[in-house]
Amino acid sequence: MSRTVSRPKENQYFRFVKPDLIEIQLKSLPEVAGVYQYYDKSDRIIYVGKAKNLKKRVSSYFNKVHEYKKTNVLVKNIVRIEHIVVETEMDALLLENNLIKKHQPRYNVLLKDDKTYPWICIKKESFPRVFYTRKLIKDGSEYFGPFTNQKTIMTLLGLIRSLYPLRSCKFDLSDEKIKSAKYKVCLEYHMGNCLAPCTSQINQSDYDNNIKEIREIIKGNFKGSLNTFKNQMKGHAKAMEFEKAQLVKEKIQSLNNFQAKSTIVNTKINNVDVFSIISDEGYGYINYLQVSHGSIVRSHTLEVKKKLDESNATLLQLGIIEIRQLFKSDAKEVFLSELVPLGEALKISVPLQGDKRKLVDLSTRNAKFFRMDRFKQMKIVDPERHTSRIMSQMKIDLRLPKPPLHIECFDNSNIQGSTPVAACVVFKNGKPSKKEYRHYNIKTVEGPDDYASMEEVVYRRYKRLMEEEASMPELIVIDGGKGQLSSAVKSLDLLGLRGKISIVGIAKRLEEIYFPEDPVPLYLDKRSESLKILQRARDEAHRFGITFHRQKRSKGSLHSELDLISGVGPATRDKLLGHFKSLKRIKKASKENLGKVLGTLNGDKVYNGLHIKGDI
Repeated sequence: MSRTVSRPKENQYFRFVKPDLIEIQLKSLPEVAGVYQYYDKSDRIIYVGKAKNLKKRVSSYFNKVHEYKKTNVLVKNIVRIEHIVVETEMDALLLENNLIKKHQPRYNVLLKDDKTYPWICIKKESFPRVFYTRKLIKDGSEYFGPFTNQKTIMTLLGLIRSLYPLRSCKFDLSDEKIKSAKYKVCLEYHMGNCLAPCTSQINQSDYDNNIKEIREIIKGNFKGSLNTFKNQMKGHAKAMEFEKAQLVKEKIQSLNNFQAKSTIVNTKINNVDVFSIISDEGYGYINYLQVSHGSIVRSHTLEVKKKLDESNATLLQLGIIEIRQLFKSDAKEVFLSELVPLGEALKISVPLQGDKRKLVDLSTRNAKFFRMDRFKQMKIVDPERHTSRIMSQMKIDLRLPKPPLHIECFDNSNIQGSTPVAACVVFKNGKPSKKEYRHYNIKTVEGPDDYASMEEVVYRRYKRLMEEEASMPELIVIDGGKGQLSSAVKSLDLLGLRGKISIVGIAKRLEEIYFPEDPVPLYLDKRSESLKILQRARDEAHRFGITFHRQKRSKGSLHSELDLISGVGPATRDKLLGHFKSLKRIKKASKENLGKVLGTLNGDKVYNGLHIKGDI
């Protein structure tokens, strides 16, 4: 869960986002499901809402005058915004419910109890019952949920009862009463809905094994049960019992769309702090979730500025102490994304699976979204720092000696060897510098030889820059794999530039990054900003080269046909192309239209020359 604004605090390690421009916050909101919170000038939560798309929903409050005066008053009182990212709309609904109950915001409908949503209960008793309830009783029973849809619960309970006949009565099935034969089998037993543990028809061990499997189904691990239903459906279909098969099919469809439990709530997790950290070359981002009675009641993300290239563990330890003091946390148990010492008074764990791990993963996800928000805001208010950060990250990702402020990318273009050309595009500070783009006609290579063409164009480019004593790039990007890269390296060797300029190749198929003399490619994260800049440079070089190639082919086609017409020279060709834009339009033009451009005599010559042998 991420927090876009926080109160300033005097500490050389910690820097908070300033609560100035809501407009900047709106531009940086993620387009994912989550919960948003509005604060007034007194730093009180005045409204909590949920959204399928946080950016669209929150922005809608500020881009129009609302029909209801109360909504307009709410908007006027908003001085800062916080948001919490979740996995699904169901999670957003549940979290919104928890936060409204916790904070009782002025402009929300008040929710004063915990009976809003139903739960599934496995009762703590001999031969446990499984049923749904809206009351949570602390008697050792297990509760799963909450669920936002009662139909979902009924479908799930129906599945369970069809697979595992369970008792539904409230009798005390103690060993003494069963052995004394106090009970007799009832109608539920004769209908096949109960295995009659009251008369020892099933023992405690077998019954408990069924409960264990039911527990997994409720948690969402019901693959085996689905297979059972599918087999039932096929059996009914073979027996020509199509109505029964359809009923089973509907259950399968319901279960396929079912999310068994929310990552937001687990009643067994109480009074716990959850911390996670992600970092880059300059900052660490520590997210904090406060879990109380199974519900997340607070989220906060702290941005920590690195001073001496501190490790994640060092930053996380500092951040935990700062945040726990800030919110006066008294939780005795802490879940962490990585282990750090916090003293003997706290129970520390790094969960690897289950509900606890899901909480840590959710915390990490929100730290990532906070970092993304900060980058979006930085791009708006401090573009120089934004660029510097990206260049520094590229230096690390591509193992470069210095940030690649000047990048040049090369691409070849030819179709079956015809009119081979090449393009060089230039990026300065991560952005295209189009005035420095260059086209190249391949002069020394015959036929479709990409390797030789790349060797030629790279040599020509940097030989000229050396002669002009112009600035050299920090990074050369070659569109292609190991072959094209090796050819470009040959040219740098001939010019004595090897080792002075970094060079990489980027292959299109899997976006592999190749380095000279390294057979193993580098794979960057698909969301990496470094990879995105390389891809943009590659795509821009391809676009620029293809455009030039098409122009050459079009010009060559135009010249080849018009050159056959007696009396048509370069001036006439240029005049026709300037007016009609293409050979196709020239061919379609009438004698009258050609005459208007060239005069009647020359217009007739061109028209007759283009239409010889029915060549239209």
